Amino acid sequence: MHRFYAPPEQCHDTSVSLTGAEAYHARCVLRVRRGEEVIVLDGAGREFRCEVEESRRDQATLAVVERRCHPEPASRITLLQAVPKGKLMEAIIQKATELGVSRIVPLLTERVVVQFDDKVAAQKTGKWQLIAQEAIKQCGAPWLPRVEPPLPPGKFLALKETFELPLIASLVSGSRPAREYFKAFEAAHRRMPKSVCVWIGPEGDFAPAETEAIKAGGALPITLGPLVLRVETAAIYSLSILNYELQTPPAGGLPVSPP
Repeated sequence: MHRFYAPPEQCHDTSVSLTGAEAYHARCVLRVRRGEEVIVLDGAGREFRCEVEESRRDQATLAVVERRCHPEPASRITLLQAVPKGKLMEAIIQKATELGVSRIVPLLTERVVVQFDDKVAAQKTGKWQLIAQEAIKQCGAPWLPRVEPPLPPGKFLALKETFELPLIASLVSGSRPAREYFKAFEAAHRRMPKSVCVWIGPEGDFAPAETEAIKAGGALPITLGPLVLRVETAAIYSLSILNYELQTPPAGGLPVSPP
């Protein structure tokens, strides 16, 4: 069944409207027809099973057949990602969305090759948000991650945001496996963290001063193994670890139903 994205203001109890690129895609690419069933995601936890009532080039009207509301994730993951060259950031955003991040903050670090002025940054941010929208349609994620405008690490640190478990992927000695930090948090709080962030640097890692500032802001250094990973691999690897740890049942295992 085809999936589409429509912002919450276009999704109502009995009908959903697709406009612009989504309507064009429905009509001219997928060639949906009256009576066909489709899925619409609003990116805010609601999923609509709809029947096509009318499909035009610039607008499609859908009748809601069934509506499901998905709860917010128990743990919200923020990816703080140094912007790589080329189109690698697009792939990272796509995979990060599939891996359930809530928020993506692109970073313009000291060792990042690309730099943007305000106009280009706004254009990039809009494009990256569209990539996240396409990704939730592909994987069926009910929550759309927010992609923020790129900024230097220092400016983000100046915001003094807090996370229950802040992590930084680091090549420096003394970095520990992420599992150790999760186990320590669970032992101290009897639950998994409700907010986690992970900092991913550029090729060659963050500059030493950046690493120290991030660690001074509370981030705990994690190792990604003995090999030096490419930036996109490091992002996917780290988010996979976070997903595994956050979805692992607490100590004692899953409850067993009586026979």
